[in-house]
Amino acid sequence: MEVIHIHHPHRMDRNEMPELAIALGYFDGVHLGHQKVIREAKSIAEQKGLKSAVMTFDPHPSVVLGKSVQHVEYITPLEDKIAIIADLGIDYLFVINFTREFANLLPQEFVDQYLIGLNAKHVVAGFDYSYGRMGRGTMETLLFHSRDQFDYSVVAKLAKEDEKISSTLIRKYIREGNTADLPYLLGRYYKTSGIVIHGDKRGRTIGFPTANVDVSDDSIIPPPGVYAVRFSVDGSWYEGVCNVGYKPTFNQEKGDRPSVEVHIFDFSSDIYGRKVTVEWHKHLRSERKFAGVQELIAQIEKDKQLTEQYFEKNRV
Repeated sequence: MEVIHIHHPHRMDRNEMPELAIALGYFDGVHLGHQKVIREAKSIAEQKGLKSAVMTFDPHPSVVLGKSVQHVEYITPLEDKIAIIADLGIDYLFVINFTREFANLLPQEFVDQYLIGLNAKHVVAGFDYSYGRMGRGTMETLLFHSRDQFDYSVVAKLAKEDEKISSTLIRKYIREGNTADLPYLLGRYYKTSGIVIHGDKRGRTIGFPTANVDVSDDSIIPPPGVYAVRFSVDGSWYEGVCNVGYKPTFNQEKGDRPSVEVHIFDFSSDIYGRKVTVEWHKHLRSERKFAGVQELIAQIEKDKQLTEQYFEKNRV
């Protein structure tokens, strides 16, 4: 997949681009609903002899437009989004740098410059997709704005138990710690990446060394608690127990952001400074304060046993 970063106004020549079937959307999470849109574009490209493409935007529009959310936590930061879309077998990914100037394009200007102008011959989007200044362009106006230069398809919503699969619903699940049900929305387990940093090294003194993962502020992490997870470093996967929280047994005060610490089973390598990935499987329990270290050790041993039992039944 070729990734093309575009800054507005772009200077790309449509005559130098292949004819495209292009999927439009922000695609945070690249969930099953998004995948339905992207796969439709890929299918149409194959039927019509076109190249397949996806158009997304970075950063999130709400950050640029100064809405109530000044800082967005992403389900899939851009690097992860690119990797997932590449796995879907797409030929081109356009990443549009979202700016106020770009946001101010009239719907017709957006279509002229970013669809017709990139040689789109078929456009695919979800039923609720909007484009142009203040989202005034919709899938109902796209026929008019197309100037008969391309065809288009509208993809109906995908629902789970009558609730639309959406990035908003997925964020809700993550923030509630409902990690076990995320594959029904995402088509995969939820993952976050970060760098292993030095912590207080207390885990090793009680027999449970942990990797302290510094997760980007741009990523959503589940709420404080203990989770069964898989852990990836250098392309290899391990199983482990992850504690998200403020370690109340040892700390009197909460920090600004909870720590993410993983006790990795059958692992002893030095991985400080390495990029790692945590794959969230099952919420085991809430974080709580213990009377002492021995009580904490006994509970961690139980958490480890529960996690081992979980993965025995749920081999990935």
